[in-house]
Amino acid sequence: MLNIFNIPSPDPNPLPLTNSPWPIFLIVTSYLIFVLKVGKIYMRNREPYDLTNVLRVYNLGQVAYNTIVFSTTFYFLIIEGICDLHCMETFPFGHRHKNIERYIHYAYYINKITDLLDTIFFVLRKSYKQISFLHVYHHLIMVIGCYLVMRFYGTGGHFNCLGLFNTFVHAFMYFYYFLSAYYPGVKANIWWKKYITIAQLIQFMMIFLYSTYVLIYAENCSFPKGLIVLLGFQSLLMMYMFGKFYIKTYIKDKKSSKQM
Repeated sequence: MLNIFNIPSPDPNPLPLTNSPWPIFLIVTSYLIFVLKVGKIYMRNREPYDLTNVLRVYNLGQVAYNTIVFSTTFYFLIIEGICDLHCMETFPFGHRHKNIERYIHYAYYINKITDLLDTIFFVLRKSYKQISFLHVYHHLIMVIGCYLVMRFYGTGGHFNCLGLFNTFVHAFMYFYYFLSAYYPGVKANIWWKKYITIAQLIQFMMIFLYSTYVLIYAENCSFPKGLIVLLGFQSLLMMYMFGKFYIKTYIKDKKSSKQM
């Protein structure tokens, strides 16, 4: 099965962590082992670590990083209009915008790897209830998905829309996390907390609708139909899981607390 990785990379000069499967395999395997088993064993007889200052820097850094990637993507996609939004195909090497597309996509990929630290921090703070299946699955699928796309397809294309929506939502999400770390007392009083989840749902809905549009109406688009179907299916799955989370957290639990 691993012979598939003998297929030449679409990038003649693969960027770090985009060619061989072993580095990313070790990263995600170590992540799973730590957050599901070893980390909890390590913390069993220890007090939760005080990571307040670490989280302040990390979350503010994530806000800045996601804002920069979003702004850059928005500028080139919407303002400069370097892609045909009806059929976004990856640029061939030698195209004047290829390196822009390549490095923006790569920056997004590295950010998805950095996002894994969220769960590591949960373990070190003993916030185990936040390590849900949705949380772990979402982080893993973003890292693995980004790697596989870059390894076998290349950069850009319709995945630009995923990066655009995702970095926009994550900038606000990490800003909320920053406020929670900087002002622990106001965490429960941030009224727009639930709208972050709503924004996640809208994000996946827009990606699904956009994928459906391209699949049905962009008949001459050379972007692989299988990847469009996969992107749409994954968006539906995320809508389902985030929808369940929203109902449980902001509807059922709220009703239960009122009844008490």
